[in-house]
Amino acid sequence: MSASAVFILDVKGKPLISRNYKGDVPMSKIEHFMPLLVQREEEGALTPLLSYGEVHFLWIKHSNLYLVATTLKNANASLVYSFLYKTVEVFCEYFKELEEESIRDNFVIVYELLDELMDFGFPQTTDSKILQEYITQQSNKLETGKSRVPPTVTNAVSWRSEGIKYKKNEVFIDVIESVNLLVNANGSVLLSEIVGTIKLKVFLSGMPELRLGLNDRVLFELTGRSKNKSVELEDVKFHQCVRLSRFDNDRTISFIPPDGDFELMSYRLSTQVKPLIWIESVIEKFSHSRVEIMVKAKGQFKKQSVANGVEISVPVPSDADSPRFKTSVGSAKYVPEKNVVIWSIKSFPGGKEYLMRAHFGLPSVEKEEVEGRPPIGVKFEIPYFTVSGIQVRYMKIIEKSGYQALPWVRYITQSGDYQLRTS
Repeated sequence: MSASAVFILDVKGKPLISRNYKGDVPMSKIEHFMPLLVQREEEGALTPLLSYGEVHFLWIKHSNLYLVATTLKNANASLVYSFLYKTVEVFCEYFKELEEESIRDNFVIVYELLDELMDFGFPQTTDSKILQEYITQQSNKLETGKSRVPPTVTNAVSWRSEGIKYKKNEVFIDVIESVNLLVNANGSVLLSEIVGTIKLKVFLSGMPELRLGLNDRVLFELTGRSKNKSVELEDVKFHQCVRLSRFDNDRTISFIPPDGDFELMSYRLSTQVKPLIWIESVIEKFSHSRVEIMVKAKGQFKKQSVANGVEISVPVPSDADSPRFKTSVGSAKYVPEKNVVIWSIKSFPGGKEYLMRAHFGLPSVEKEEVEGRPPIGVKFEIPYFTVSGIQVRYMKIIEKSGYQALPWVRYITQSGDYQLRTS
């Protein structure tokens, strides 16, 4: 069971548009949402679900709008929030920016979309590419020739249209891993995890069947292969096109893909990750007048790999002034509104070590002691490399016309929430 009604309100709580799917929640009830939200906010007890009597408001805020779903029953909250975020995604595909003005300017289209996105409280067609086939930007004009609903909507494969043709059939696969890391001042790793996504860009004719093979540890165990170069995937989430029963049975990732860009799957690995870029910092204080910060950065990944766009954010005292920098590579700049020095290194090869020295005037050294020091943050991207060792072993493309297609694979490791404490 999902939502009874969906409302879009402006920042003052005035309804811009509403769609009552079941008619069991009186429209007047939405008037209680904004006073309730303001009251809870003042009390410091604001939650994403608010209740007024028997009516439950599940809400999200986007830009200057509130999207609110109402229900009288114990609905599946995860489904409702997924629907609200998907609604925002669809509107952004249509209007580029979702804000009050875009709702007012496209009232007819918004109403049509809300009609197609949900029916009697249950999500229906939520793929913007499919919706754009029959709800166009000029959909408020009466065109009798375009009244036929595309077969995709009633198809078993609702995410892909029939009759797609390309001169050159290709699939581009991006394996992107983000490293979340927290290291304490002693150099011990307190938290480490890898969050991965596999994104596809599909340019294939017809209705192809794709099979993706990974070095999945469970699959290797099922087939009796060596587990040495395999990866144990956790929290795996798939796009709706993947046949889950097939995956549960023999770990085969089999699917008919949507056309164009989409995220095929995401996964997580709770594993001990060696810091890819290691940071050491030393602070020297000179009386009440100045402070010197020395930062050493070392690439602890393979020498043949290179980290691009490295940014090291070093916290400095809030009353620091008169900055001077000396770097062995890259450039450093002081960002006073954030109380950090950002050391930028365009290209950082594995195994290399670099230094940065920063000098600041400091009127009151004692204040820095009271404040404490935030952690050093690091941003980076390493192409042609995955920290988990995940590999695409094969991509089989089967289509009844028998054409040959080329799969291209790219690996990227990037920083997620990557922090090193210094005190």
